[in-house]
Amino acid sequence: MPTRASQRQAFALGVIAVAIGIFVGELASNFHSAWKSPVDTLGNWIISVIPRSVESIAITLFSTHDKGFLVATILLAALLLGGVAGVLALRNKKEVAFAIIGLETTFGVITVLARPHAGITAIAPSLISGLATSLIIYIALGRAKVVQPEVNSATELKSRRQVLKYAGGAGALGGLMLLSGQGVKTHSLNVIKRLAIKLPKATHPLPALPVDPASSIRGLSTLITPNNEFYQIDIAINAPIFDVEAWTLTINGLVKHPITLTYAELLKRPLFELDDTMSCVSNPVGGPLVGNARWLGCRLDDLIREAGPLSSADQILSSSSDGFSAGFPLNLLDGRDAMIAVGMNGQPLPIKHGFPARIIVPGLYGYVSATKWLTNIELTRFDIKQGFWISRGWSQLGPIKMESRIDYPIDGASVPAGKFRFAGVAWAPLAGIAAVQLGIDGVWKDATLGPSLSGTTWRQWWFDWNTTGGKHLVQVRAVSVSGEVQTQAVADVAPNGASGWHSIKVSV
Repeated sequence: MPTRASQRQAFALGVIAVAIGIFVGELASNFHSAWKSPVDTLGNWIISVIPRSVESIAITLFSTHDKGFLVATILLAALLLGGVAGVLALRNKKEVAFAIIGLETTFGVITVLARPHAGITAIAPSLISGLATSLIIYIALGRAKVVQPEVNSATELKSRRQVLKYAGGAGALGGLMLLSGQGVKTHSLNVIKRLAIKLPKATHPLPALPVDPASSIRGLSTLITPNNEFYQIDIAINAPIFDVEAWTLTINGLVKHPITLTYAELLKRPLFELDDTMSCVSNPVGGPLVGNARWLGCRLDDLIREAGPLSSADQILSSSSDGFSAGFPLNLLDGRDAMIAVGMNGQPLPIKHGFPARIIVPGLYGYVSATKWLTNIELTRFDIKQGFWISRGWSQLGPIKMESRIDYPIDGASVPAGKFRFAGVAWAPLAGIAAVQLGIDGVWKDATLGPSLSGTTWRQWWFDWNTTGGKHLVQVRAVSVSGEVQTQAVADVAPNGASGWHSIKVSV
């Protein structure tokens, strides 16, 4: 029987074999645009099948790190199975060991083929990963002969033939890595191409931004959210990277004149700027999943009009390369400046925020509208097709609810005696914010408002309080330009967004 030490070594070798196999498979996925990452694909599949309740818990617990936790869980499970396979191989149960690796590979292949528009070649990285793992286990343990514990070595190696096998295996892995390295090179060149893009100026640019009150008010969110701080919620484990010279956008479905645009053709269209606050439907009251940016793009209304929707169409369903889709009513192209965005805060769209193009529809949560890495827009009907999250229990219509938030201080904070300043933001999509009121122990007073960019953006607010000793309940509510007062009724994020007054407790 193998010694405990040799079993630990075999477990470690199995873990290392799977780790190298995953590494090689991920590298290979960069070699060709049709080849899909095994880890990304499995993660995307899990996201697509988990119940809504589990997905909501994951976002609540991990926020924008939910996909990182998912990837870590996938990798840990794969590595543990590799360790088990290593021990089984040492115990002369090699058929079972290789069956485990085969099942992992088969499951990876199945999840790849389950992706929309995945061709048969998409499974290549999964097969490469499985073959690399099997080869390493075979070389290290597959031909091992177990000896008695009193012998120092746990295995006997047939010297000459074993050396040849090691050399052959190393050569095969080296070749795969060389091949994958070419893919990484192509991947990097596409990133560089994005950096070289110079966006055209807007036909009718917006006025310059005013002085930002956040520069002098502690804890206040900035008027414009920097790109690297803008929240990111999507189903992609890793953001896809496109060659803009090969990318196209297609508008089809229930239209008279299907349209296909290249990136260069999209940039030649009249572009306009839009200041818009986006909020995720999974954002809890007072949560961080909201941001304000200045977007650059072309009018979605114009493109849809040129395509000529048939009278039977009632939905605009957009799709991305990662399998995500989002649909909203055609009649919401009502002059609200819906756009196909190509720029964000003066730069080409960041890769993680949808480069080369995404959709922005003011007033709608992203799960029904804001498709990133856009590749297709289909005119269809709600009774025929549904967006990604609708079939998973989320509301078909996703208007952003009016909300307000206390940025500073945080809940449970101790504040100094004397004059103290509260600060935060509020948003009422399309209508705009007319007032923000702060309630301290049930006594409501108007806060000072920051600049108004448009009805589609948030407004900053702050309130100076002459403190009184003890503990206090602080609440905030907003009033829209149309006179609507933010509801106190508490609602969960599912199925159509959270509501209620953001409340904190402070001690003086």
